[in-house]
Amino acid sequence: MIRYDNDGIISRRTQLLVEHLTFATVVGGAVWEGGESRLGKTYWQSLDATALGAASSTALKEVFARSRPSQSSDPNLWFQGKGHYSFPSGEVTFVSAAVTPFVLEYGHDHPSAYALELLPLYDAVARVKVSGHWQSDVVAGFALGTGLGYLEIGRATSEL
Repeated sequence: MIRYDNDGIISRRTQLLVEHLTFATVVGGAVWEGGESRLGKTYWQSLDATALGAASSTALKEVFARSRPSQSSDPNLWFQGKGHYSFPSGEVTFVSAAVTPFVLEYGHDHPSAYALELLPLYDAVARVKVSGHWQSDVVAGFALGTGLGYLEIGRATSEL
């Protein structure tokens, strides 16, 4: 089991700040840019991916009902019912879904766009360190968010 750490950059407060700033950036950018420019379209795809990620991760949490590390030291407790919503990590899904359209759209032209992947990586490590999730929860959240971002970047128009 990973040693609990809720200080400094790993703190829950900092995690929430990253999540809220990501949300504000995606919504603000989509509204500001509109959907006609390359950047605006990418913001809207990011917004769509995050909305799908939130819905998908919430539904999967209800289905799998896995206990969090803060609830039990046993990572094999699945289908525990109400209040056990560890799998997959909704926050890592959200951040991964938010950055993936930008990485895929701009990474080839601007390799620095790949640095955006540090946000879900940070969130994944931080969620595990504060005993919010098991490692497999954050890996699944990363895969789900990345997959939804990939699907959205391939779509011609935004649904939102």
